[in-house]
Amino acid sequence: MAKTGTQMAPVRGFRSMINRDPFRELFELQREFNRFFEGGQKQETALNTWTPAVDVYEDENAFLIKVELPEVSREDVKVNMEENTLSISGERRFENEDQRDGYHRVERSYGQFYRSFTLPPNVNAEAVSAQYKDGVLRLTLPKKEEAKPRQIDVKIS
Repeated sequence: MAKTGTQMAPVRGFRSMINRDPFRELFELQREFNRFFEGGQKQETALNTWTPAVDVYEDENAFLIKVELPEVSREDVKVNMEENTLSISGERRFENEDQRDGYHRVERSYGQFYRSFTLPPNVNAEAVSAQYKDGVLRLTLPKKEEAKPRQIDVKIS
């Protein structure tokens, strides 16, 4: 999103990219099946699936995607590109699974996550890079050379 004044405006080319989560309904269906087969016992929603927060930024050279993944190890994150779709998936595990009875409140979400983004045609898919540091996944999606703005000198004759 590009910031204009106090409102957020969509970044060009990423309209279809934001908040696409096709597996959320499947997770919800799985949760309902589990409740049914466990005799109606409620499962904690926070332990099934979650959606990490994402920022998308564009400058003249690239798109930058930042994904907040606190307490997720690098080994539990997968980034895939297929055609013009970038997908990020993984899992944040509950740290004390055996000691859940001692918790008074669990508000943070745990479990599997999945995010996918339809990329604009001006992304150079061959040059995409990813860095993971301090619980933040940073993806840099460079623009193709022909898509970058150029300055054309006007000569006076």
